[in-house]
Amino acid sequence: MNELKLLEAIKNNARIDVKDLAKVLKESESDVLNSLTRLEKEKIICGYHTVINYDKLNNDQVISLIQIGAVPQRDSGYDEIAKKIYQYDEVSTMYLMSGKMEFIVIIIGKTMREVSDFVAKKLATIDGILKTETYFILKTYKIEGTVIESEEGQKRLLSKL
Repeated sequence: MNELKLLEAIKNNARIDVKDLAKVLKESESDVLNSLTRLEKEKIICGYHTVINYDKLNNDQVISLIQIGAVPQRDSGYDEIAKKIYQYDEVSTMYLMSGKMEFIVIIIGKTMREVSDFVAKKLATIDGILKTETYFILKTYKIEGTVIESEEGQKRLLSKL
């Protein structure tokens, strides 16, 4: 089975039924199910997510991107600092980066004050963190390859296989 095609198919539509997936890939349902199970067990597939346009809801939410400058630790490099950061529920996404800053973290909070308090009271106090820069997301146009809303104001279409 071509597992890259399998991964691409579920990346575009994680809700696709195994039966339909087998047809698209021209494989048996049991082969597809076995591959999915193995890929999940090996942490190649790490989760299934829904793209949500929170701007359409009456839901107070602030998304911020925080760049973090840090000093690597003697025995663990950046891994121990990263672990201290990503343990927080507020941290949605975290990357180790090349460039001016070592990490980029995406934080989701209810208010700008909540994000600010998180940075000041939790992030900034972690040993090894030298600097943070916080950017607030004002509008979302595209998430994970999915256009949220076109310029004409039309709702996004579901991704096709």
